Amino acid sequence: MDLFGTSLKPAGYPGPASSLGEDGEVKGFDFNEQSIRRAFIRKVYAILMCQLLVTLGFIALFVLHEPTKRWVYANPALLWVALAVLLVTLFSMACCGNVRRQAPMNFIFLGLFTVAESFMLGVTSSMYDSKAVLMAVGITAAICLALTLFAMQTRFDFTVMGGALLCATVVLLLFGLIVIFIPKNTIVTLVYASLGALLFSIYLIYDTQLMMGGKHKYTISPEEYVFAALNLYLDIINIFMYILTIIGAAKD
Repeated sequence: MDLFGTSLKPAGYPGPASSLGEDGEVKGFDFNEQSIRRAFIRKVYAILMCQLLVTLGFIALFVLHEPTKRWVYANPALLWVALAVLLVTLFSMACCGNVRRQAPMNFIFLGLFTVAESFMLGVTSSMYDSKAVLMAVGITAAICLALTLFAMQTRFDFTVMGGALLCATVVLLLFGLIVIFIPKNTIVTLVYASLGALLFSIYLIYDTQLMMGGKHKYTISPEEYVFAALNLYLDIINIFMYILTIIGAAKD
């Protein structure tokens, strides 16, 4: 179990119907395990693509449609509603196993979270130039594709880095709190955003390998397809926001 109650087990751990051969390899479950894992990965990426399409739609609407932008700016309470929905759904899925495992409840909560997150991203993106947003989308897509291919090909096991990533996240959070009280400084902003993009790039590799299973030490249970899609979505969104921050700071 991880901190959120997600089922993590050492990869290749023999189940009740499996056995160990003379060479120490797990026998009797390879085909079923691989077929289940492949179906799980397809489901995760299908959910993720739907989330990203919704998010891109919101971003395009807020960046390119001026009346929508003015209407949202005139009604700031909508941001607080979106933030409340985002936090409630996120913590519900993270802390309550039944919420993220039982259909259709898991899809309802994930859908509400995605809409709330997309709304807030759309509002944030509307504060930047449309060319900067388009550039950030392109760079993020290229980075995520490259990192996903790297995670699938590399022999280095990133799933053992959970503790180090948690420590790095806490340090980045504290750094961000300090930056709030520092007068606006382009160099500090660039350093902070660069570290954030780097950290969540590593998170993307980590979460991709957890989903893949195989020879990695830790894997995520196939029952957790919504949680896996949520992890990847958050990684990509964070990379996008930090890249957008870098581009915005570089143009100032």
